[in-house]
Amino acid sequence: MMNTEEIVLSVVIPLYNEEGSLSELYRRLSQAVKDEFHPCEFIFIDDGSTDGSNGIIDKLRRDDKSVRLITFRRNQGKSAALAIGFKAARGKYVITMDADLQDDPAEIPNLIAKLDEGYDLVSGWKKVRHDPLTKTIPSRLFNRVTSLLSGIPLHDFNCGLKIFKSEVARELSMYGERHRFIPVLAYMHGFRVGELIVNHHPRKHGKTKFGAYRFLAGFFDLITLLFRMKFLTKPMHLFGSLGLLSLLAGLGILSYLTIGWFHGRWIGNRPLLQIGILCVVTGVQLFTLGLIGEMIVEKSTRGQMPLREDSDYDPSSEE
Repeated sequence: MMNTEEIVLSVVIPLYNEEGSLSELYRRLSQAVKDEFHPCEFIFIDDGSTDGSNGIIDKLRRDDKSVRLITFRRNQGKSAALAIGFKAARGKYVITMDADLQDDPAEIPNLIAKLDEGYDLVSGWKKVRHDPLTKTIPSRLFNRVTSLLSGIPLHDFNCGLKIFKSEVARELSMYGERHRFIPVLAYMHGFRVGELIVNHHPRKHGKTKFGAYRFLAGFFDLITLLFRMKFLTKPMHLFGSLGLLSLLAGLGILSYLTIGWFHGRWIGNRPLLQIGILCVVTGVQLFTLGLIGEMIVEKSTRGQMPLREDSDYDPSSEE
């Protein structure tokens, strides 16, 4: 087995029922990287395929020691496949790409060159995309909304072709549908994120494995990530602001009713009274929740700042 220090490049390839593409993908990968970026490894994660994908990769593995195979007993999803692939990767650089031949392995040297300009992660941009409108139009909307809300100026967050340094792969927490937000996750950890236009090819074999539900799931995941990005270490900024608005609304309503009561108006049976009390109670609860969150954050973040590996600081030196 190769030593970690010897491996230059790890290519992580999640797949599900892609038997028609795998032999050609391996051939094109070998042509693109084996001479210039040797030694390398190709990590195929079979996400519970029910066709002959596993057997094809197993044969490639017997003929080429740089091919590695990880097999799930049942389909777990792309994020789970990438998570275990990142843990298994031993290279200085980590590449992710899809197994359907739409991502071009010939772009790998260009991605590495772009990464060496000072980035920690470079995401591909399928500027000219060979997919049906049912995929391209929702994808463009998704990318624009994600870029606007996250503040990251990328055009294609969900491109399967990406490259990052090994330290980035170790930091990423992948589950659910988070594979769509790898650049956002890296940015949240303080890594430098870039983008490069890459070639995109029509699908030759099989069919896409993602349905319409992915857009709804992606929206929920985006909300979660944006909350973590903006308020994970400062929950009082969110809950305090909402609590203040609720408290002011409640006090305003109760003040209005009090003035009316002094002028002889009966307020005991008015729904507005219950609404005002509810707003005040909700505001106090939100403030309390924010304070509790601040105490939890203060306790959990001690000694956990995202430092670069070349920083002159040793956490173990603290008493």
